Amino acid sequence: MSILFVRHLTIGLLGLALVSPTANAQEPIATDLRQALCFHASFDHGADADFARGDRTLWNAPALTKRDAASKGLPTSEEVTLEPKAGRSGSGCLRFSKSKGPMVFFKAEKNFPTLTADGSGTVSFWLSTDPAKDLLDGFCDPIQITSKQWDDAAMFVEFEKRPAGIPFRLGVYADKKVWNPTGRKFEDIPAAEKPLIGIEKPPFVGGKWTHVAFSVTHFNSGEPNGLATLYLDGKKAGEVSPRTQTFTWDPNQAAVMLGLSYIGLMDDLAIFDLALTAEEIAKLFTSGL
Repeated sequence: MSILFVRHLTIGLLGLALVSPTANAQEPIATDLRQALCFHASFDHGADADFARGDRTLWNAPALTKRDAASKGLPTSEEVTLEPKAGRSGSGCLRFSKSKGPMVFFKAEKNFPTLTADGSGTVSFWLSTDPAKDLLDGFCDPIQITSKQWDDAAMFVEFEKRPAGIPFRLGVYADKKVWNPTGRKFEDIPAAEKPLIGIEKPPFVGGKWTHVAFSVTHFNSGEPNGLATLYLDGKKAGEVSPRTQTFTWDPNQAAVMLGLSYIGLMDDLAIFDLALTAEEIAKLFTSGL
């Protein structure tokens, strides 16, 4: 992906007015990536997305379960703020300063790929946090996407701060009746059966931006071939073992929720309607998107 492509994701995609590469571009713009972009929020020009196939607005709600009471914009109580010069290159980003408080989210309808038969997609963003110093004990989800709850047709990344360490995980939970049809308690389910991959020593440190991306493919295929892959700083970090990934969402309720109990910074959230290759993910990292 070229530097020019990155710049136009920020300033030119409102009208899909990408121009041809110039001498300043490192390589030609990949047409399929350009066409695959569903959503991009740089946070350089405000909290709303720069480009979206659906609603560009950032919303806030009193709690995870109270999205119906949402209002536009950042919460006035300032647990989540727009920092105009704290981003990766001195530009804007979001700051999450408290683990409890209003939830912020984008509506997922049209902004996240419709996972119809054999659907796929990719989510890319940047985080800056010192897990040992900034995060509180327990779980936090920098991003969670669902219309239900964390273990029912949901995908997320999470930290778990505990005395033994602070692992970082990708979870992709199909409809609960699909992945846990007998309703077993979570703690009774063997690790190999959980749709979860954990990284015990992730590369998050204070004062450093870390690129996070995950892709999903063969979702809603009806076959046990659904894959989800986690990438950190442009490299494959792990993969959830193949399984039947049936996701049933209510489009009116599906949300891309940000910073659930997370403390730190977030920048450049982008969503694509295809599963990017390892090479394409690496280019997202090196280009800075």
